[in-house]
Order: sequence, then C-alpha cells, then structure tokens
Amino acid sequence: MQLTDAEQAMLAGEEGPATALAMRIVTGVAKAMQAPRLLEITNAHVDACVYYGQAGLDFGERLVELGGQVRVPTTLNIGLVDLLHPELSQLDEATTDAARRQMHAYAALGGRPTFTCAPYQLPFARPGVGEQVAWAESNAIVFVNSVLGARTNRYGDFIDISAAITGRVPDAGLHRTEERRARVVFDVTDLSEELLASDVLYPVLGLVVGSETGEEIPVIVGLPAGTHEDRLKAIGAAAASSGAVALFHAVGSTPEAPTLEAALQGDTPSRTITVDGARLRATRDALGTAGPGAPLQAVCVGTPHASQDELARIAAALGGDHVRVPVYVNTGRDTLAALEERGEAQPLRDAGVTFVTDTCTYVTPLVREVRGLVMTSSAKWAYYAPGNVGVEVAFGGLEECIRSAVLGEVWRDDGVWH
Repeated sequence: MQLTDAEQAMLAGEEGPATALAMRIVTGVAKAMQAPRLLEITNAHVDACVYYGQAGLDFGERLVELGGQVRVPTTLNIGLVDLLHPELSQLDEATTDAARRQMHAYAALGGRPTFTCAPYQLPFARPGVGEQVAWAESNAIVFVNSVLGARTNRYGDFIDISAAITGRVPDAGLHRTEERRARVVFDVTDLSEELLASDVLYPVLGLVVGSETGEEIPVIVGLPAGTHEDRLKAIGAAAASSGAVALFHAVGSTPEAPTLEAALQGDTPSRTITVDGARLRATRDALGTAGPGAPLQAVCVGTPHASQDELARIAAALGGDHVRVPVYVNTGRDTLAALEERGEAQPLRDAGVTFVTDTCTYVTPLVREVRGLVMTSSAKWAYYAPGNVGVEVAFGGLEECIRSAVLGEVWRDDGVWH
C-alpha cells in the first residue's frame, strides 16, 4: 500500500496523537482490504456516538483527550438518548449520563450535532454523484450509495470517526466503479399499478431484496421511473436489515441505473428473481403478529427518521382527528425545527403525536409502559423492535398506521394486494 507524504506524516504523529491513532486504524483496515492506496473523502457520517457500552465511550473521550478533530464536514448519527426531550427516557441515571457523554464527545471532535440516521434529508449533507465519503449507519450507507450515487463502504464504529479525522478511506470495495456493478436482478414488472402506487410496498420489497441478495449488489426492474426518495429510503433501510445490502440500483430512479445494462455495467446478471404480489404479501404478514381488528398500545413511525414529506402525510392522514393510542414519530432535530418554524408541529402534538429526536424508539426504551402490540410502517423497526424493546408488532403503510391510531386497533387497506 502506497501512502502520500501527507499520509505518512499523519501516521508518524506529526499532526498529533489523535490523528496518528486514527491513521493506524484506517491503514489497518486498508491492509485487510488489500487496498493499494487511500482515497481522500469529502464528508463523513459517524455512528460511533451511540452508547452500547464502556468501550465506545472510552474511545470517543480518548480521542477528545488527544486533541482529535475531524478534517471533513461530519454529521452525527442518533445517540441512545433524546437530548431535546429528556423526559421521555426510561434509562437509568448512569446509562443516561454515559450516553450523553458519548454524544457530547463526538460533537467535541467537530461532528455536527445532527443526531439523525437520515443525514441525507439535510441540504448541507448530501454529497453528489461519485463523491468519495465515509458513512456509517446501515440505512444511510444504502441511501448515499444508491439514491445519491456517492461512494462509501459499510463503515462501523471507530472506523467512521477515524476516517473523518484523517479524511481518508481505503481505495477498495464500493469506492471503486467495478465493485458497484449489479449482479442480481429483481423483476417487479408484473406487480399491479395499485400496489406500485402504495407506500406499503417499498419496505416489504426491501426485505425481499435483502433476504435474497445477501452481500451482492441488486438491481430492481419495473418500479415507476423517478420513484420518490422516501420510497427508495424504505427499500434500502429494509434491505440493509434483512441482508447486508450497502447499494442497490433501481432502473430509472437511481443515478447509476438509467438502464438495466448500465446498472450491470454491460455484464450479465448472476440470477434474476421475479417478485410477485403473493410473495410480497406473505413477507408483509410475516413482519407482524396481529392483523386487522387487534387492539393497539401505540404506533411508532419514522425509522429511518421521518422526512418533511412524511410529516405532512401524517398530518393529512390525521385530518384533524385525535388519536386513541400514543403515536411516536422519530425525526431529526433539524427536520422538527423546520416544522416548528412553520407552525405545523403543535397541531400534531395536540392530536396526540409525540416527537422523538436524537434517537429512535427501537434502539432505546422510550415507549412508556407499552408491552403489547405496536404498529409501525417501518420494516426496519418491525425487524428489530421485538428483540430490542420487547413489544409485539403489526405492520402497515404510514396512512394505515395513523388511521389505526385514531381507531385504536389495527386497520389495513388490503385492496392493493389483490
């Protein structure tokens, strides 16, 4: 592996001990990946600010103690606590304190305290096609690779902040054009127009893609051209949950797939999988333990964090009604601030909506006294919440979730599946 003079200087400690430590980590990963060199990056998204135990806190605070600072614009992922709404937390005092310290440590390193799993919703954090970046958090990785067309590998804790401090990543994996070639084709051309027009399809399709493709690069054929990025977000988040997908192509919607041939880079696919309505409905049904009419304890939406468009859809679905069960909406603090400025947040609160920022309801116990059935529109939430926070799950589209919250029981519009 060849290092530049500047990179050698960082490794030798000429830019301080924190940079030297970060460079040892980056070069160690590069050697493991057999990268011939390092690449300069333009920005980073760091997931290491989530507190999972003492080691993570020690690492972040050690970098601060050593004088570490990021050298590229860096956004921060969710933490374990909602710093804006501390009254929601059900964690013990010691854990809460450690979680806050870890979030503050990464801000002290120069990370922007966005504390969102959806940095791509922020205008200042959207890299362009072909930009080399270092992003962590599974759904963010898929989105930045697939929808924005920038380039990152799946970077985890410690590697992500090390890349941000050095401004370097290994020249390997999805940073290289040839490694971004689609290999598995998912054909949805036989799906009905009604199903393709329904938001409930997209997270369910993502689960199928993830479970079938594993670590390969999938391409989807048959989706409407110019599919909305919230729907692409749902595909990617689900595919990264049920599989190890870090990049997918959607013909006519993602920048590297204007055509199927372009996504395949002129090669032939390893296999083609036809996805029909019956397969999708079975996948949807397997996500939950209850169907229409089952009494609800709560609704949790916004995983990944709800966008401005999704918040508008929640308001429209409520239509002035008040919910019978609590509705928790996970969203970014910047997104919520914009909603507040427009005067649109308080009417939602008045209707029974609780906003959760800086974290997510499947990561930390925020859903107060809920031990029964919770409905969600997120395949990722449905996939992880039973094990993480000990609830049962019902799954449906966003409008189905809000309608169910108003009724106090699971409601679905199953007509689209016929």
